[in-house]
Amino acid sequence: MSKSSNVYRVAPFHYLHVLDQNTNVTRVETGPLTFYRQDNELVTLGPDAMVTVPPRHYCIVLNPVVRDEEDGEVIFVKDTKQAKLAHAQSEVRFACEPFPLYPGEVLATPVTPLTVVEANCALRLRATLDFVDDTINRTAGDEWLFEGPGTYTPRVDEEVVERVQSTIIMPNQALKLRALKECKDRLGNSHVVGEEYLIKEVGAYLPGVYEEVLEIVNAHVLTDKDALHMRALRSFTDEFGNKRKTGEEWLITQADADTHIPSVYSEVLENVSVTALSNRQYAIILNPVDKEGRAQLGAKRLIKGPATFFLQPGEELEKGVQEVYILGEDEGLILRATERFTDEFAKPVERKPGDRWMIRGSTEYTPPVQVEVLQKRKAIPLDDNEGIYVRNITTGKVKTVMGQTYMLNESEELCEKELPSQVEELLGSDVDPVANRNGQQTSGRKGKRDKTRVITYRVPHNACVQIYDYKEKKARVCFGPDLIKLDYDEQFTVLSLSGGKPKKPHQIKSIALLLGPDFASDIIVIETSDHTRLQLQLSYNWVFDVKSRDDQAEAQRLFSVPDFVGDMCKAVASRVRGAVAQVSFDDFHKNSAKIIRSAVFGVDANGKVKDKDRFHFPANNLYITSIDIQSAEPVDQRTREALQKSVQLAIEITTSSQEAAARHEAERREQAAKGALERQKILDEAEAETNRRQLLLLQAESAAVESTGQAKAEAQSRAEAARIEGEAAVAQAELKAKALQIESSSELERLRDAREAELEYIKSQNALEVDRQQALTKIDVSKYESMVTAISPQVLAEMARAGPEMQAKLLGSLGIQSTLITDGSSPINLFNTAQGLMGNPQGGASGKQ
Repeated sequence: MSKSSNVYRVAPFHYLHVLDQNTNVTRVETGPLTFYRQDNELVTLGPDAMVTVPPRHYCIVLNPVVRDEEDGEVIFVKDTKQAKLAHAQSEVRFACEPFPLYPGEVLATPVTPLTVVEANCALRLRATLDFVDDTINRTAGDEWLFEGPGTYTPRVDEEVVERVQSTIIMPNQALKLRALKECKDRLGNSHVVGEEYLIKEVGAYLPGVYEEVLEIVNAHVLTDKDALHMRALRSFTDEFGNKRKTGEEWLITQADADTHIPSVYSEVLENVSVTALSNRQYAIILNPVDKEGRAQLGAKRLIKGPATFFLQPGEELEKGVQEVYILGEDEGLILRATERFTDEFAKPVERKPGDRWMIRGSTEYTPPVQVEVLQKRKAIPLDDNEGIYVRNITTGKVKTVMGQTYMLNESEELCEKELPSQVEELLGSDVDPVANRNGQQTSGRKGKRDKTRVITYRVPHNACVQIYDYKEKKARVCFGPDLIKLDYDEQFTVLSLSGGKPKKPHQIKSIALLLGPDFASDIIVIETSDHTRLQLQLSYNWVFDVKSRDDQAEAQRLFSVPDFVGDMCKAVASRVRGAVAQVSFDDFHKNSAKIIRSAVFGVDANGKVKDKDRFHFPANNLYITSIDIQSAEPVDQRTREALQKSVQLAIEITTSSQEAAARHEAERREQAAKGALERQKILDEAEAETNRRQLLLLQAESAAVESTGQAKAEAQSRAEAARIEGEAAVAQAELKAKALQIESSSELERLRDAREAELEYIKSQNALEVDRQQALTKIDVSKYESMVTAISPQVLAEMARAGPEMQAKLLGSLGIQSTLITDGSSPINLFNTAQGLMGNPQGGASGKQ
């Protein structure tokens, strides 16, 4: 399509909107045509393609043109080409010839395929205007369904609200619906507004326009092990024909139905599992339901196995499924009656409420509902050194049972024996009272003590323990090694001893009292008469002297002093302070051990310390056997420094005196050594002069002997030398002759062998050469014979003459009478050649001749 300012070429099925500016009328020009625009005209739209609606399509036009009802032609405004419009209305146009949009028409919905509604589907329609639909009066707001299968043809006075899908109801399912207003379902049942109901028909269900799908309800499958606990939401008659009241609860089992879909008027509270009892089990049901379904509140029912049952609503098991009591020979049950009944377990016995009794094994027992099982008991096996505390709940008395297998009866119970916390700690700690005597508990603790067991304690060797019986109001002392067993009314006597340095009270807690011998150390502060304060560390060896361990009165004296360590240290410290206060520091420093021992043990009539005696404490028979002074230090710092200076000065003085004595001794020894050395030197010089004199005498004698015997010795030596030389020359000559003879003979032998070998070699070489030459000769002969045979004698003669003749001619042309040609590498005997060149006069003469 070409376009210019005034010319428009409109193709077929295209159109233009042309505005006449004089009349303000817009008309439509359709193709095919060539439109020439006038000056008063204006093209407002196009050229555009016409709207084409194919089959099974539609479009909606807003403000459509008004057409004649008879011929369908467009109606124009009188005397103009302005199309008349139906304003604010819509028109649905289906498959038709292509059409233009007139001025004012709007394509509200473009060309759209018609909606195809499948089977089991529907379109929910709503009327927007009052109209009559196939003799059905539709009021604006009415809703209905267009059900498939089919093709929906839209109308301008209705609209599509939604597409509705059918719901597939499978076996053992139901569709739960709610009525939005009074209506009938597809089965013809009427429903009121808000009513909920179930559709159980298997297949596809298309809900009505006033039906709301709530959910798909699945059926509960009931087995012999499961049941449904139901509750009614309102009064109704269930599917089994039973009338149910609001709030009523009931149970549906497999005996009622294999599957169950709950009604809209009931709800499933829970799935109830079957209760199964074996032949060794039983159960007690509280508030059981009778055969008419009424709950018997407060009652109980006993069910023995084997059995299976479902708990009805309101029923519950007391303590669940319980095992039948199987009692062995050493077991028993304590029972109590809760109401009056006749006990027929062993033999008929009338039991009253509150009665207690016990049954013993071997047997099995299922308690009835009137009996409460208080406790299951088992015989307690006890060794010879084991026991338990048993209380009679009727009389309240406690007894101790030792070394037997014992079972508590119905009127007895185990009694717990309480101990003071200190005793519990000492018994619970794994501490050896002999090895750990300072009270420091470094080991771990034992397990928790069984308070019903008889308390035992192992008394160590050379130790004792005091036990007080509060019931009999008397004490007993046990000496180790021994095993103590406490009765219920007995308690240990705990010793609280002083410890540390210096001693502090209540530092060591112990049950056993060690009898010693042992030692204890303490630090005390003393003051001398010149007011010098010193700190002493003393160690005491002590021991308890027990005359007879069978005498309890004497044994109890050992525990008469609660803190014998503190009492002993205080007594010794007071004696030492009193004795040291009477002496000065210098005296104490020089005689500290004697002063302290004399203060503790005393002195005899001669003023000597009574070391053999012992310091005795008569209250508890404690003896101090010896005292060791480990250290003594001044308390005052200045005194300590002065003492250190004095000690250092004494050490220096002692060192200086020792050095002077050593130096004096060294000088004395040096002078003695020098005198001895000078004396020895004089003696050595005298001995040397004597030896020198003897040497001179010997030298003179040797010179005389030398002068007389030298000539004789020389003559004898020369004669002997000459004789030896002659004999040596003769022997040498003989040896040389023998050697020369040996060499000559060997050389001659060698030469003879060499000549013989050489002759043999030459003979063999010559023989080989003769053979070779003969072979070569034969070869040359055969060769020349073959050559001569192949070449005629005439040819040979010509060949022999051709070379020399040519050379002669060549030399003659050159003017050379004689020449020698060589390659320069092969040697040539020039002497013989020269003779040949010069010619032999004899030969020449003969040749000339």
